[in-house]
Amino acid sequence: MTYGPCGGVKPDGRCEVGQLQCPFLGGPPPEWSGPDQALNVSSCSPTDRARPEPSAGALKLRAGLGRGGIIVADFPARALDAASLRECAAALCHADAVLLGDSPQHRVQFPPSYRAALVHAAGATAWVGLNARDRNRVALRAEFAALADLDVGAVHCVTGDHPASGARPDAAAVFDLDSTQLTSMAAGSGGFVVSVAESPAAPPIDHRPARLQSKERAGAEVCFVNHCGGDGPVADFIQRSRAQGCEAAMIACVPLVCDAGSAAVLASFHGLPGGAAEYERILTAENSREAGIRASVELGRRMLDTGLVSGINLSGGPADGEELAYAEALAEAAEELRR
Repeated sequence: MTYGPCGGVKPDGRCEVGQLQCPFLGGPPPEWSGPDQALNVSSCSPTDRARPEPSAGALKLRAGLGRGGIIVADFPARALDAASLRECAAALCHADAVLLGDSPQHRVQFPPSYRAALVHAAGATAWVGLNARDRNRVALRAEFAALADLDVGAVHCVTGDHPASGARPDAAAVFDLDSTQLTSMAAGSGGFVVSVAESPAAPPIDHRPARLQSKERAGAEVCFVNHCGGDGPVADFIQRSRAQGCEAAMIACVPLVCDAGSAAVLASFHGLPGGAAEYERILTAENSREAGIRASVELGRRMLDTGLVSGINLSGGPADGEELAYAEALAEAAEELRR
């Protein structure tokens, strides 16, 4: 990693894998030294060099971000199961997009471009996650080319969790690039909306806006604000980022718990202070599914009411075998947030 720190730094400064202290905690994060590809938010044109023409999918998503209130849902389908991808995509076809992320429980997935093709064929809009853990820059370039050919509108660029943190600790890590370098590649590859993530609750908290600013200069135009304890901490991070000059559209992650399985998935996420007590309240309710959807919608509305976010990412994952049920709960929450 060149442009750290990642979002996996523990509160005491240790790496999420092993016991080493994160080497990026001694000062401000490294500034982006590659080509400046920051978008001018008002004109959506690069300030330095031309990007590829935006795809029809990118234009549609940018219009939604401009209006505000865009709803993106994490995608819960079973790994390596085309039928599950199709049925979950059909359930979520009315969300503005579904985020094809990376599950620690299921490291082996269909390639991103094939997942996107299945999702699009089922009527949903894919916001495709790519990580640098599993592929080098040559393989990632090929994925971007395939996604551009599929008219995918948005890509989400992350460094990726180390294999030691998931279901295939035996796999060799690649990490030819980090998220900031991958963002730059994405911005020059296919006319996509390019998003990144930032983790306000991970050390060094004071330097997180500066790291986002470097990602913007590399080409990011959307930031998914990871879980950090509710609407107050999210608003604080966005205001600090704006004060530093960040212009990225902000999408706030909102957890959705509707059963013990989804609570366990979310409990493994970083940055959810107080989450355990809230999950217990939901799981002991007379109807956990309804209580979880209601809690997610209420938090999402509070986020939107701040006027600081362009949208919501309904976030989390299901227990094995509950993928479709979780997709349906996400869809119901998305519909409630639109009202």
